[in-house]
Order: sequence, then C-alpha cells, then structure tokens
Amino acid sequence: MSSSESKLWNDVDAYFSTLLAPEDEALTAALRDSDAAGLPHINVAPNQGKLLQLLAQVQGARRILEFGTLGGYSTIWLARALPEDGRLISFEYEVRHAEVARRNLDRAGLSRLVEVRVGPALESLPKLADENPEPFDFVFIDADKANNRNYVEWALKLTRPGALIVLDNVVRGGRIADAGSDDPGIRGTRAALELIASHPRVSGTAVQTVGSKGHDGFALARVLD
Repeated sequence: MSSSESKLWNDVDAYFSTLLAPEDEALTAALRDSDAAGLPHINVAPNQGKLLQLLAQVQGARRILEFGTLGGYSTIWLARALPEDGRLISFEYEVRHAEVARRNLDRAGLSRLVEVRVGPALESLPKLADENPEPFDFVFIDADKANNRNYVEWALKLTRPGALIVLDNVVRGGRIADAGSDDPGIRGTRAALELIASHPRVSGTAVQTVGSKGHDGFALARVLD
C-alpha cells in the first residue's frame, strides 16, 4: 500500500463518515476518553459503526450480543438500534477497558440497555447460557481473533433462527489467504470462516474493504431456520 493509496482511502472514508455517519458528542467523547485512557486505536470507523447500526435496525434486533467492548464506541452505535425494551450484552476482557466503556455508555444515555461483562468471554459464555437467556437477534464479534471460531460456535448456540452474525477484521491485511500462516489470529479467523462455510444452519459471505482501517473486511452470516 503506497502512501497515496492510504491517503485516498482515508479521504474517502472521511467523506462518507462526515456525510452519512456524522458523530455526535457522545461518540466523539467516547473516542476522546478511550484515547486519553490509552486504549488501542482499534475501534470501528464511523461509517462502519453506522453500518452495524443499520444492520441491527433492518434485523429488528431486540437483543444484541457483542464480543469485544473496548471503549464502547461500537456498543453505542449498536445500542442506538435497540427499542426501549431492548438489551445488549457486551463481553470485554480488560477491566480498564470496561470501566471506560461504562462511562461512555452512561454519558450516551444507554446504560439502561447495555450490560458490560468483564473477563474472558469463553468463561463468561457458559454462565450466560446457564441463565437461559432469550435468544439473540444480532451478534457482533470483534475480539481476540484466535478464538473467532469459538465465538461463532457460541453465537450459533445463543441466537434464534434468522439471527445475523457479523465477524469483523477477517482480511488481516490480505494475510487471510495464506493457508500456511502460523499467526493465531489468522488461523482462528480462517477456522471461523470455514465453520460458516460448512455449517448446515448458516449462510454467509465475506467482503474485503479498504479505508481508514487499511485493507480489511468482515464476514456476514445468517442463522437458518
């Protein structure tokens, strides 16, 4: 990727985001406070956040499950798609990240809709299943990539027929095409994509993108009846 290509991608993303996904104070403050707290700059771009919100709205989602809260930026976009009786549960590994996210969600007026659960998601998921929750309508997976297959498997257990699953960051700068890679994130993501391709209850695809987040993309899967 040349510097001119990178600038062009950033300029196009900036145009789309400014025109179609402008940030309000709650979103801007969420990024500012996340940066001030030293959180990594790996949140979704504004136009990607708006896409998640639109997908959840089209889905008519009442219950959303998120893997990877970070500072709550994507969580805000998703929670704004919920009705007043909706619910979003988000898993976050880092205590400090969860604290920042909760403050950001509170400032956005969304605390009543969102619960951030702290700790390894693979330890929290069995506890969630034991609660016999109402099935989820929408799942966004944006956590540690090595466990992507495990997260998709759990998403299938916890969703209703017709639910939508979005798996982020599947292109890995193009390295996803390297079948011989020993990178845990690539191996985990390839395993998740292979599960989507082979599972009898799933129909899915993946799309590569370029933009402010570089060369990346996402997978989209629908849980079949």
